[in-house]
Amino acid sequence: MMTDPIADMLTRLRNASRIERPVVDMPATKLKARIAQVLKEEGYIVDYQLGKFAADAKGHKEFQADSSVKLAEAHVVLRVFLKYGPEGERVFLKMDRASKPGRRLYRRANQLKPVLDGLGIAILSTSKGIMSDRQARAQRLGGELILAATQMNLETLARAPGRVFFSP
Repeated sequence: MMTDPIADMLTRLRNASRIERPVVDMPATKLKARIAQVLKEEGYIVDYQLGKFAADAKGHKEFQADSSVKLAEAHVVLRVFLKYGPEGERVFLKMDRASKPGRRLYRRANQLKPVLDGLGIAILSTSKGIMSDRQARAQRLGGELILAATQMNLETLARAPGRVFFSP
């Protein structure tokens, strides 16, 4: 039994990115689909699709994208297409779960600080839905801090004075 499906999603994305895999498949939920939508809007992934695996004529399982699939159905799969730079470098280098099942983190709108001075994003669950920290600050909304993603290598930035780092 999986206790934290969001942490599982982030682990799958990190692992696939490390081995430069173009797509990642995972069990779909409404929350995961909305997080994928925010990651797409912010430019961290190329796209995502919902669908199911079906057997072809030879009996091999094949992904079939279906925009009309309902997430309440059994065995719905979320397929995420990862994004890489022109030289094959990873777009996101760090994705961390902020709010965990044992320790929920909530932030008010005035407590939302840019992640790495705007080089990263945080994703929140607000009363208006799942959104990035930029959208939440613009709409003056707070909520549960789900994850933080950064585009830069933290080791090189840690030596730079005056940087504001994400701290749960």
